[in-house]
Amino acid sequence: MNRITATSRTEFRIALRNRWVAISIAMMALFSLVLSAAGSSATGTIGADRLSVVVASLTSLAVYLVPLVALLMSFDAIAGEVERGTLPLLLTYPVSRIEVLLGKLFAHLAILALALATGYGIAAAAALSVDPEAIAGLPALWRLMWSSVLLGATFLGVGYAISALARRSSGAAGLAIGIWLGLIVLYDLGLLAAIVADNGGVFTTRFFPLALLANPADAFRLFNLAASQATSAAAGVSGAATSVPIWASLTSILVWPVAALAFATAAFRKVIP
Repeated sequence: MNRITATSRTEFRIALRNRWVAISIAMMALFSLVLSAAGSSATGTIGADRLSVVVASLTSLAVYLVPLVALLMSFDAIAGEVERGTLPLLLTYPVSRIEVLLGKLFAHLAILALALATGYGIAAAAALSVDPEAIAGLPALWRLMWSSVLLGATFLGVGYAISALARRSSGAAGLAIGIWLGLIVLYDLGLLAAIVADNGGVFTTRFFPLALLANPADAFRLFNLAASQATSAAAGVSGAATSVPIWASLTSILVWPVAALAFATAAFRKVIP
């Protein structure tokens, strides 16, 4: 545990030097403040408290922003060490590769959690300042917070894996952006096209919910919207959020971080410094 903690402290100092802490906090604070101002306008029409509506908007933000920030923080974690020649030196110390990965993961998760707490806290404060009854939405905000951390852990693990497989920072950066576009943007577009082509057939009724659960970002969105009082604020997925059992989406977002870390560990073991 001491070796993991020492690695985490080193990685956190590197992130401070590279301005990742400031960048992550600034991004989450800015977007959360904008969404808290714009998203609460629908409160009167859907019958939910102001904070629950803001949480529904923040869920859509987190689906796009959290994976992007996680991948940008992690794509260089191993490839950068290889290019700088520091990985052979690191591995001469009495520390295993899984301990190195866990140290990096804890440091990056701490940065991500700090950014999320700042952004979500600003949104909550803005909602509570104009609507005291918005306190009813605090459980939804807490659920969004810890599930966002799990989503970030998943994509941090994916970032470590591609960093180990690519061996070069430039290649890892390209793979990171490609994975983000594929899983966050193109995946849902492909499902939408399949639903239109299926026209209410077998794919829509049987395979579509499974396809959503197979994507960590979609499972995260389903979990938060299914337990929210403001699912109608996200009309595009509200139907799916009510049809997929909440335990299924919860299981998906719990399993994905473990699977991603296992994949990253297997990829890191193949790296020969």
